[in-house]
Amino acid sequence: MKKLIGIVILFIVIACEHAKPEDQLKNVNGYWQIDKVEIKKDSVIEYSLSEYIDYIEITNSTGFRKKLKPKIDGGYIATQTEEDVEAKIENNTLMLYYSTPYDNWKEEVLKAKDDELIILSSDGKKYYYIKHEPLIAPKDEKTKE
Repeated sequence: MKKLIGIVILFIVIACEHAKPEDQLKNVNGYWQIDKVEIKKDSVIEYSLSEYIDYIEITNSTGFRKKLKPKIDGGYIATQTEEDVEAKIENNTLMLYYSTPYDNWKEEVLKAKDDELIILSSDGKKYYYIKHEPLIAPKDEKTKE
C-alpha cells in the first residue's frame, strides 16, 4: 500500500511539473540574462557574464525581443535590432515564432517561470536564462549584494 501511495505521489509531482502554456506565456515577458547553452547533452557553454540581455514583451500573442546593454545605473542601452515575435499554443506547447527582415524561425518554450526560462531552438540547442536584476535598481542608490 505504501508503494502505491508513493507511486501516485510521484505521478502527481511529475504531472504538475509541466506548466500550462498560458501560464508560461505570462512569465516569458521581461529581462532575461543567458546562463548557459546546451548544444548537446554532453556539450554545454556556460556564461558567467554577458554584455547583453534579452528583453521580451508579448501582448495579445504578439510582441518583440530586443537586445539591451545594461548600464551601471540600472538603465539600459537598446540595440538597433528588434525581432518580431508571435506566441502560439500548439499541441499544449508554447511556441515562439520570430521574424526579422532577414530570417524567420521558431522556438519552443520548455519552461517559463518567474525567474527561469528554458528555450529549445529549432536546431536542437537549449538556451537557459535567468531573470536579469540590475546591480543598482533605478532610482535606488543602494547596490545589491
